[in-house]
Amino acid sequence: MKLPATDHVVIEAAKLREYLLSPYHPVGRFKASSFAALGYTADNWQQLEADLRILVQSQDAKVGQITKYGQKYEVRGMLGIPNAKRAEVVTVWIIRRGENVPRFVTAHPGEKP
Repeated sequence: MKLPATDHVVIEAAKLREYLLSPYHPVGRFKASSFAALGYTADNWQQLEADLRILVQSQDAKVGQITKYGQKYEVRGMLGIPNAKRAEVVTVWIIRRGENVPRFVTAHPGEKP
């Protein structure tokens, strides 16, 4: 199953720059080192944004848990365009209650299913 409305996904720049790619964020710094190994840093966050959009449009989604905020989904795929080293990542998306577009929640290194 494809995630609904993938051509309209919302990926907040601050979520990428100040969390996922930040070596200083209390939680994100652990993920930032994995993404840096693939060539993604806060300086080139736009590349990660573009690659996440391609990933979510090209891969199937797995329905996740329903929370008080909305329905979550998981999309797995390969990333690593900047330095040609590739690795599987797991991305999490949510469609909030009352909305119909997926929003990026987080990503982390994955393993082959």
